[in-house]
Amino acid sequence: MCGPRLRGFNVISSEQKNSGNMQWRRMDLHIHTPASADYEQPEMSFLDILHQAEKRALDIIAFTDHNSVAGYRAVLSDIEELEVLERFDRLQPEEEEHLSEYRRLLDQILLLPGFEFSATFGFHILGIFSPDTSIRQLEHLLLTLNIPPEKLDEGSTEVGATSDVLTAYRFIDEMGGIVIAAHVNSSHGVAMRHFGFGGQTKIAYTQDEHLHALEATDLEKRGRHTTMAFFNGSKPEYPRPMRCIQGSDAHRVTVDPNNKKSLGIGDRATEILLPEVSFEALREVFLGDDFSRTRPARPQTQAPFDHVEAAREQGLSINRSFHEGMTRRGGRLYAILTDVVAFANANGGRIYVGVSGSPKEEPVGVDRPKKAISTLRREFERRITPRLEIKLDVQQSRGRKVIRISVPKGEDPPYVLDESKIYIRQETETHLAVRDEIVQLVQHAIAPGIEEEGAVAPRELLPPPRTGVEIAETVKRKSTLYHTMRDLRNGHEVQNVTRASSRRLWHYAIVQKEDHPLEPSEVTWRGNIGLWKKYRRAGKTRYDLVQRASDGTLHVYYGVTEEGFHGEWEHFLEAE
Repeated sequence: MCGPRLRGFNVISSEQKNSGNMQWRRMDLHIHTPASADYEQPEMSFLDILHQAEKRALDIIAFTDHNSVAGYRAVLSDIEELEVLERFDRLQPEEEEHLSEYRRLLDQILLLPGFEFSATFGFHILGIFSPDTSIRQLEHLLLTLNIPPEKLDEGSTEVGATSDVLTAYRFIDEMGGIVIAAHVNSSHGVAMRHFGFGGQTKIAYTQDEHLHALEATDLEKRGRHTTMAFFNGSKPEYPRPMRCIQGSDAHRVTVDPNNKKSLGIGDRATEILLPEVSFEALREVFLGDDFSRTRPARPQTQAPFDHVEAAREQGLSINRSFHEGMTRRGGRLYAILTDVVAFANANGGRIYVGVSGSPKEEPVGVDRPKKAISTLRREFERRITPRLEIKLDVQQSRGRKVIRISVPKGEDPPYVLDESKIYIRQETETHLAVRDEIVQLVQHAIAPGIEEEGAVAPRELLPPPRTGVEIAETVKRKSTLYHTMRDLRNGHEVQNVTRASSRRLWHYAIVQKEDHPLEPSEVTWRGNIGLWKKYRRAGKTRYDLVQRASDGTLHVYYGVTEEGFHGEWEHFLEAE
């Protein structure tokens, strides 16, 4: 049994298909049916589910039963049986009404087949597929992922030893599906947010190239610990920004009045910007990097989710900057160009023009965005070498038009402005690269397969924080002190830095070392690690942290941001 028969119900008008008009559509890609063993309303029919989807104004839904496609198969069978009776003119009035309702509802709602797969160690993964995918193909995939044949129709999360997470990602993606890590920030989520371990496994599970999105339950929350803030690409060990969506994970038709956490269909939905309602258009968005094309669905009485506002709340970072204007006078246009080059020389990033980095300030906006985009494109083409595929679009924020510049990670560094100026990004600031940094960019271009691991500590020490700088060595020549600065993000070192030649974060660290040497009694210790200072700089809270070696040597890490905390260092964040 396969999907084309059902897909015939999903009729979108030719006028809509050919118009090319992008429209926001509501989707819930995590819906269980009575085919899941833990479904809370087994008496409900599939028509009841579709009626509720219509009531919640959903345009796209997916049936994602546990390790099974039995629910989706049941819908196909139900429709096929009714159509056979119709062809032989044997439909009873009630059956005729059911078939008519199926046709009406599936003309409005795109129903996609899928499943919620239980991978090794109990992590849950959503696989969403085209209606053209046959039931036989889907069940073969589940068997390939080691779901026992006798379990295919049970809809249970208990299926024994199955395939690992990364294998599941790859198989689902290679079969043309959309791969979503289910409820990553809660139980059975690959982000392992409530575990004191994870390390490289957590990085692999959330950064894999075959993973298309993370399903989270906290997209409307604010703060440094939200899923969207954590996976926005600013953390050194998580450089790939991830699309975050939400789904209801509905195990019932309507919310449980006695347990508000047990949601109904569409109670936690996502809006997606599409030119047409089709699986092909949907997958294209999930494979793309324009994260503004998905947003949490809100009631019509509320303003739509504001991506620019969310970015401003997360603040300046190594891959995000803000510019209120782009005039040549005052160097504003040049500052934008330097950020583009710096982002291209790192892991890419996004630049917002028309707003400051403070969400407390009203957006200035760009009065003539089309002309501004044309100017920016011309400047990028003329002044940045080698050529970059940079995306520009217009976003709305508080009634103002803001230009968003999406800069990719450059494949051919170093990137140069005006034929000679190489810029790099250090935390929240853009600087001209010095000799050692240029050498490292060239070396990375020659051997791109070498991954940057961050600063490496001697075996006796804990790994240092992953942001900020350390003064690795200081020597005195005549009357001048020369410092070797170590970038904690990647372990790169720049030698012969003086107080006069240093940039901002380096300058701060050098002034502290030369004028305000560390006193161990000033440190709040936790074993052999400690917090020395906490302060605000460049709009971000920063920390000076210390680690004591067994021989008494003190390692000082200056200007650490929240993104750099990991392992035992996180105690100093949690203690606030």
